[in-house]
Amino acid sequence: MSDSVVLIGRRGGPLSLRLSRRVLWVNFILLLLALLTGLFALAHGTLTVTPGQLWQALQGEGPRGVVTVITQWRAPRVVLALVLGAALGVSGAIFQSAIRNPLGSPDVIGFNTGAYTGALVAIVLFNGGFYQTAFGALLGGIAAAALVWLLAWRQGIAGFRLIIVGIGVGAVLSALNTWLIISASLEKAMSAALWGAGTLNGLTWAKGQPALLVVPLTLVAVLLAGRRLQLMEMGDDSARALGINTGRSRLQLMFGAIVLTAVATATAGPIAFIALAAPQIARRLTAAPGVPLFSAATTGALLLLLADALAQQGFNGIQLPVGAVTVSIGGLYLIGLLIRESRR
Repeated sequence: MSDSVVLIGRRGGPLSLRLSRRVLWVNFILLLLALLTGLFALAHGTLTVTPGQLWQALQGEGPRGVVTVITQWRAPRVVLALVLGAALGVSGAIFQSAIRNPLGSPDVIGFNTGAYTGALVAIVLFNGGFYQTAFGALLGGIAAAALVWLLAWRQGIAGFRLIIVGIGVGAVLSALNTWLIISASLEKAMSAALWGAGTLNGLTWAKGQPALLVVPLTLVAVLLAGRRLQLMEMGDDSARALGINTGRSRLQLMFGAIVLTAVATATAGPIAFIALAAPQIARRLTAAPGVPLFSAATTGALLLLLADALAQQGFNGIQLPVGAVTVSIGGLYLIGLLIRESRR
């Protein structure tokens, strides 16, 4: 075994994994940074507490007001930022690997726009509350994904065709979203605009419970299928030669990615940039030949948590929706990515 590779389990056994030491160290550092950022977000805000007070509050001890702020207001926000960031990072990694294109992100292809359409229908036409809006966003994201998939299917899915069709469908849905907003009442339009910005404000354990149940189970399922994704990155012919049913595997993995994106969007609104950038950042940090799913998850979790901390603390007491921060940074990242791809 090379010094740069760690073998987990017994060679030839039911559990046998070969992992790069660099990948292990990168993931350890990302998890450590996420832990430190989470502790900072828990301790700082309008009410700032000391590390001792934070520890007491997490144990349910101390002043009742401090315990409520830490455990019922800030803790759900931090945990959901980590869970939803991981979901978006893995979703983007699957799309980029499956269609072998760094632009293959759910927010670029238009799935987030479809989720926004579903949410707008629930808000504007049915006067829906949080759960109705979340359910509408879930249905809208899945319906948009199915429409893009059907329009792009030509004896299989080609990455570039999927992106072009997704951009076109996203443009049509954006026009529909604009019409829904301008035809709504002022109160509904403001509610829809706030949701559409992508925000973790007001999330509680109860509101985040569906995501906390669905996302981890889906992440485990797609991570277990990560080996097939790595083989498909070598090309469909090579993967088939190794016994992989590429069509079925790609469909299953992308369905998992769609579920992750739809659940994240239904919970917090359309949050751009994370699914696009996290896989590429993880790939550069780990120097891996493909997009590592677990590293994309840890990178996405850290990015969303950092963006949310910046949205809360970085503007002199003005709290911004986290989506406003991610889309600002993501726009610059997307421009750089397009320039690099055009030169290539």
